[in-house]
Amino acid sequence: MLIAYIALSVFPAALVVAAANDIYEFKIPNWVSIILIAGYPVAGLAAGAPAGVIVEGFAVGAAALAVGFSLFAFNIVGGGDAKLLAATAPWMGVSAIAGFLFYTAIAGLALIVVLMTFRSLPVLPVYARAPWILKLHDRKKDLPYGVAIAAGGLISFSQTPFFQLVFGG
Repeated sequence: MLIAYIALSVFPAALVVAAANDIYEFKIPNWVSIILIAGYPVAGLAAGAPAGVIVEGFAVGAAALAVGFSLFAFNIVGGGDAKLLAATAPWMGVSAIAGFLFYTAIAGLALIVVLMTFRSLPVLPVYARAPWILKLHDRKKDLPYGVAIAAGGLISFSQTPFFQLVFGG
């Protein structure tokens, strides 16, 4: 059971790293999405998930990849956001994908409100000590949506098939 706990911990850890990188650099490293995709079947096997559940998750991820890159093509989200969405979706599976998308949208709305408010305020001299805060303040058209994706994933995690298998529900 310890291996299942360790394998499941990949998901929240990777999402926290993705959110921190996105808010700090406006970039989500490819290795975060790779770890999520590579860790997904490992976590499934460790949790004792049937092969059908694992395959179903990959199908959800493929659909999310298509949607994410369509959004990227229309310049609605960045490439890193599209990849993170697709790498997170398999973990959600069919049972939790709707909740994940809902919570991601709500978190995105909250992020927009907070950033619009923050960006409407004058730049304080203390921001010079943290260049990433200046960047967050000055990049008026950019939104670190990886933060919203991570929040949606973390909120929905307890409803995912693997979590349910390991912790019950």
